[in-house]
Amino acid sequence: MNIIREDIDELHSVIKLNVEKSDYEQRVNDALNAYKRKANVPGFRPGKVPFGIVKRMYGGSVTFDEINKLVSENITKYISENNLVLLGEPLPNEAQNTIDLNDDGDFVFAFDIALSPEFEVNLAKQGKIPFYKIILTDDMINEEVKNLTAHFGKHEQSSKAGEASVVKGSFIQVDEAGNDMETGITVEDTMFSMSVVKDAEIKAQLLDKAVGESVIFDVKKAFPNDTEISYLLKITREEAESVTGQFKFTISEIIDFKEAELNQELFDKLFGAGNISSQEEMIAKVKKNLEKSLLIESDIRFTTDMRNAITLNIDMRLPEDFLKRWILYSNKENENITEESVESEFPRHIEDLKWQLIKNKIATTYNLKVGPDDMFANAKKAAKLQFLQYGLNNISDEHIEGYAADILKNQQNNKRFFEGALEDKVMEYVKSAVELDEKEISREDFYKLYYIN
Repeated sequence: MNIIREDIDELHSVIKLNVEKSDYEQRVNDALNAYKRKANVPGFRPGKVPFGIVKRMYGGSVTFDEINKLVSENITKYISENNLVLLGEPLPNEAQNTIDLNDDGDFVFAFDIALSPEFEVNLAKQGKIPFYKIILTDDMINEEVKNLTAHFGKHEQSSKAGEASVVKGSFIQVDEAGNDMETGITVEDTMFSMSVVKDAEIKAQLLDKAVGESVIFDVKKAFPNDTEISYLLKITREEAESVTGQFKFTISEIIDFKEAELNQELFDKLFGAGNISSQEEMIAKVKKNLEKSLLIESDIRFTTDMRNAITLNIDMRLPEDFLKRWILYSNKENENITEESVESEFPRHIEDLKWQLIKNKIATTYNLKVGPDDMFANAKKAAKLQFLQYGLNNISDEHIEGYAADILKNQQNNKRFFEGALEDKVMEYVKSAVELDEKEISREDFYKLYYIN
């Protein structure tokens, strides 16, 4: 087989494969003989079907399959042996003539390829990159402690209605004298939170009321929202719009939410049995965890600023038309991927591709390698973050390591954790190699940065 490459420009080439009959004939015959041994054709014993009949039945499809495999193997081998770094994958040349594999002769296959551009990354020439250090305040620590006590709090029956109580009971529409109306609206087993009562006088009437006591009030004043009235009185929103007059609410149950107490039971739930034994130790632990969390946020922002700064200083031309073709071709079974959708999303694809190329270049230039231990560390980090999202911050290292090992068994996850580990290595190296412009910043001002660009 003869393979040649024609360079169109520094980013585009065409690979042509001249496939002669002698290249694939033996492969086809071997495949047909395999079919012959297994073919089940009426009138012939298994394995005794004449080769000519098998060839007539399967020759076309077998030839097609074998030539496709032969072409794929050789183009892959050619790319590897010539150390070509491609963007995307080889695509059938747009000028390729239709090939009839039933001709049983010689064929020429042409593929367009896009080459990765040449560029250099010199971190020593980078200017200062901002690194924002979020100021940890006592209010943030107290807020986190409150969140933790609330997370492990519980609802309890209460004797009197308070500012934040949830009250259950019944509504009965009454006349001006306060008597029950026979044809009025009556509803049992309804509930509302004291915090949603809008009228101050009505709220004052309800405060400190006990189970069994009643209060008469205008529901329109207490709950100006017709949707709320519809929910409370169990009527339609249209009916709620026309509701007027007074209602008697009789309390049947009062529920208050009680935050967890700062005691050993809570300490054990949060940080594991016996690890923390006082409020002071808990606050110190919360402070340490917040510092780690804020550093992660700072690093995420640094990664964004680092990407922008380095990318801005590199003049990189990419084969955009080819890449659009490749995205469409590789997603041809997906009806949602159209020329319009590719065009609208393409700027984001380009930015991501540029950073991917730069990241790989940094790794190569500065000899940053990712091994199994790095991937395991990245999987552990992902596992820990996943547990934290569910409020589980006292998971043992042993459990996290076991979970990380399990998710790494799935080969589909390996590429994700390889890329994650490489991102971590690159960020860590760049952070040590460039000059940081460290800036202390409040959490509120830090979050505003995410609305810039």
